[in-house]
Amino acid sequence: MNVTAHPTDPVLVACAHGTRNPTGRRLIAELALAARARRPRLVTAAAFVDVQPPTVVDVVAGLAAEGRSAVVVPLLLSGGYHVHVDIAGAVAAHGSVVAARPLGPDPRLVEVVHERLVQAGADPRDPVTAVVLCAAGSSDPRSVADVESTADLLQASWAGTVTTGYGSAASPTVRDAVAAARGAGARRVVLASYLLAPGHFHDKLSAAGADAVTAPLLPDERIAAVLLDRYDAATGSR
Repeated sequence: MNVTAHPTDPVLVACAHGTRNPTGRRLIAELALAARARRPRLVTAAAFVDVQPPTVVDVVAGLAAEGRSAVVVPLLLSGGYHVHVDIAGAVAAHGSVVAARPLGPDPRLVEVVHERLVQAGADPRDPVTAVVLCAAGSSDPRSVADVESTADLLQASWAGTVTTGYGSAASPTVRDAVAAARGAGARRVVLASYLLAPGHFHDKLSAAGADAVTAPLLPDERIAAVLLDRYDAATGSR
């Protein structure tokens, strides 16, 4: 159900990682637009923690200078360095700005992952079709725990094994996770891209030795709903 925003509601700052991939940039922009479509007159702003401008530091400082309150919602699937350091640091100096928690873990994201797997031809009832949930990776154990929690949720609807693999900074690597799944007896290994949009990490998945790779999570209306729920929770409106 759509909820009309009040003119004095905090600005929703949708803060993504950033990518050089033009399709990835478009899908992230469309996610913020989808949230605004669900919440008429909600004021949104884009910010990034890496790769592309404007930085979350600059966006937050600009809004604070204008006397605007804001909620920074990380368009990230787990809580790692960018959430706990970059975004937390950007909002710390401004009492009118708060940070929401990241999009994941969330059962709705797991639903999207499951659908992407089926779309890629994987059978959730097949006990010898293994899934590797592929995340970008982080050295922050909180991020790894979030991805592992997501894999556990997916396992509840999947007959084969569900494990995790990472693009960088955490282990196992995606390639090692594929090898481990085959070594454990899987006849088919499918990579579930636990990434919002195409970009550097998704591009690397095709070389990891799996039988199939799913599309990223976007576009999907459920992700816009998660985004708004994070905003609402941070403002105390739900």
